[in-house]
Order: sequence, then C-alpha cells, then structure tokens
Amino acid sequence: MWNIVGKRYWFFAFSLVLIVPGLIALILFGLPLAIDFTGGSLAKLQFEGAAPQPGDVKEIYGEFGFTDSQVQTLSNNGLQIRSKTMEDATKNQIEAAIRERLGPFTELEFSSVTPTIGTEVVQRALQTIGLATLGIMLFLWFAFRQVPHSIRYGVAAILGMLHDVLVMTGFAAIFGYLFGWQIDSLFLTAVLTMIGFSVQDKIVVFDRIRENLVRRRGEKYEHIVNTSLLQTVSRSLVTQLTMFFTMLALALFGGLTIQNFAVILLVGLLSGTYSSIFVASQILVVWEKREWRTWFRRKPRASQATA
Repeated sequence: MWNIVGKRYWFFAFSLVLIVPGLIALILFGLPLAIDFTGGSLAKLQFEGAAPQPGDVKEIYGEFGFTDSQVQTLSNNGLQIRSKTMEDATKNQIEAAIRERLGPFTELEFSSVTPTIGTEVVQRALQTIGLATLGIMLFLWFAFRQVPHSIRYGVAAILGMLHDVLVMTGFAAIFGYLFGWQIDSLFLTAVLTMIGFSVQDKIVVFDRIRENLVRRRGEKYEHIVNTSLLQTVSRSLVTQLTMFFTMLALALFGGLTIQNFAVILLVGLLSGTYSSIFVASQILVVWEKREWRTWFRRKPRASQATA
C-alpha cells in the first residue's frame, strides 16, 4: 500500500516549489491587470500578413493623443494595444489609419472600461471570493458536525483552496511577464470555477475519511486518512481528467480570446486535484498529531540518544 501520508512533508515541499516562484514574480513584476480592473481601452488585432512593429502602431496611437499606449505582439500575426479610454469615433479613426498604413487586419476584440467601473469590479471580486470562502467553511463545518473537531475540515479545505489560488495567481504573474498576458474578468471566472471543482474534490476525500473513522475505530488517524486517499484517488483523477482534456482542447484550439482563460483554469484544475490528495488531507494529519510543536525543536545528538 502506497504510504501517501508518510510522505506529506515532501508534498508540502513540492507545493512551495510551485508557489514561491509565483510569489517572487508577484513581488518583482506585480499582477498585469487588464482594463477590467484598471480602466482603459483594449484592442486585439490580427493582421492578414506579418504583424507590424509595435512602434509603428504606437506612433499612430500617439497622433490621436494616446502617447502612453502599450503594444504587445501576440501569436498568429496579432497585436494587443492597451490605452486610455477612447470613444468609438476615435477608435474607428485609429483603425482606419492602421489599415491604410500598416495593412488589413481583423478586430478580434475591443473593450473600453472607465476607471470607476474598474474599481467596482475589484471590490466585487474580493467580496465574491470572501463570501465563497465563508460559505464553504460554514457548509463543511455543518456537514461534518458529527465528526470530532469538525471545524478542521473546513479550515483544511480553505487552506487547500488558498494553495490553489496562490498557484494560479503566481502562474498568471509569470505568464504576464513572459507572454504579456493580463488579468481580466475571465481570470476571476477561472478562479471561481477552480474553487468549485477543488472544494468538491476535497469534500469527496473528506467524506470518505468520515466514513472510515466510523468503520475503522481504533486505528491510527494517519492510517485512516491514507486508506481513504487510496480509495478515492482514482475517482478524483477520473473526474478532474474529464475537465482537464476539455480545457486542454480550448487552450490549443479555442483561439486567442479565451486562450489565457483556458490555460489558467487548466493550471487551477491540476493544482486543485493535487491539493485535495496531497495538501488538504495532510493538513488534517498534521493538525491531529499537532506536529508543529516539534518543527523547531532541535533533534538530540546521536551520543545523547544512545546514552
């Protein structure tokens, strides 16, 4: 029998390997927030021939007063231009100038958001995630109320969910720096979707632990958790793989407009499956054994141990 629980600190270390680079990227580069949160205009253009140089497009924008515009190259002869908020008439004039000087293109996306709306979106996003977190904790506390220390299951699920959010946010920061991806409202959709799948997977595992606590009275808690994980791991993998292949198809063939969403959600689904088996359940074992009391305690020397 594979001793998953016995290797819990290896899994915690691997989680740090996933999270720490993303946190470093967040500190150094920050989150590349899109106009959904900051306000402004965003245009994605796909040219029929080779995409022009970003400086040429920026020059045209500057002629219309948008001197602080940012132009990034996308795949498939695409360009992404971010600027201050503009009117539809100004947008049409700029696009006409680009067609005349730089060649024909197709407008994949154009959106414009005022700074006030962007601030409201940030506030609503934080409120939504906060309410979802509180609701999950209360639901798990009520569902596992007949199990000793039922609040632990809610806290462990929230910590596992926080693990997944940190992984997604860190990867978003890294992708933003490497590929110019931005955090828009679809990112919030991906986070909320991931939270739903992740918590559902954790509930399946925790519910089996609850059943085995009754069936296997007298056994050590870590043995019960390990047995429960082995009994549910195949179900968790099959359930998540179904969504995984769907998101993989969207990431590869869904087009530029939803590629970022599909990739980030793909990362979140993988992290959610991992945290359900190797993080959240292991937190229950650490909590049950109160292992934090020995984390910073010095080990006795060999001479002292044999004396």
